[in-house]
Amino acid sequence: MQITGSTIIVGIVGTPIIQVKMPGLVNPVFAANQRDVVHIPIDVKPEGLKAFVDMMRAWNNFRGVVVTVPYKQALVPYLDSLTERARVLNAVNVIRRNEDGTLDGDAQDGVGFVAALTSKGALLKDKKVAVVGSGGVATAIAYSLCESGVREIAIQDLDTNKQSILIATLHKAFPAITVTGGITRIEGLDLLVNATPVGMNGDPNLPLPVDVLKPLSASTIVADVVTMPAMTPLLTLAKERGCLIQQGVDMAAAQLENLHGFMGVATG
Repeated sequence: MQITGSTIIVGIVGTPIIQVKMPGLVNPVFAANQRDVVHIPIDVKPEGLKAFVDMMRAWNNFRGVVVTVPYKQALVPYLDSLTERARVLNAVNVIRRNEDGTLDGDAQDGVGFVAALTSKGALLKDKKVAVVGSGGVATAIAYSLCESGVREIAIQDLDTNKQSILIATLHKAFPAITVTGGITRIEGLDLLVNATPVGMNGDPNLPLPVDVLKPLSASTIVADVVTMPAMTPLLTLAKERGCLIQQGVDMAAAQLENLHGFMGVATG
């Protein structure tokens, strides 16, 4: 890949950023298809977030960013417009910079997650699911799972205020679905999702207590949004139990084209 004065820049923003796989996944695709585009990792300190947004507005050959933890919700107030999905979720995972410097946001994490899951043959309609987390990625995944017709969904987060907000959002949007707080039992669960950073970059912890995970059986699909390592402690446990698993990189790969398409940059 040759960087020139005409190269278009897109990126992925968060902190820490060392774990992200997207530049390595998409840059070879850009190069193979002779796109004069490069995707870069951007590690921004929380106190520099507003300055970064101001820079995006003024950066003429910049087309946008994918947003990762912890900025999916923090960036929302800085944007000029949101898709309806992002507005309801109060979170974004992709931002487009328009020619006039205005910024548009969308939330596509859940769409990519469900697409990856269904590509593995998973059926979600009328299923019982549980999501650990209530941040931006967890919110998007929970919303898309409900859109897919699950029967029951449980949400758990150490931040009980954020947990309550997500539960209220899902209750309002999907009144026919049973939405509960807390994950104390996993027997009969069809899908368990870790949508938190637990297990990232060598963290040995599990997103749920060992006693809760003890009955985990092969009938439960287990998914993790963490991309580094590919096999988190949760996924390692699930594989040992014979579960169908979904890695974080599976979700990232499933949404590559959609994310870059939103930014106005074709990968193929």
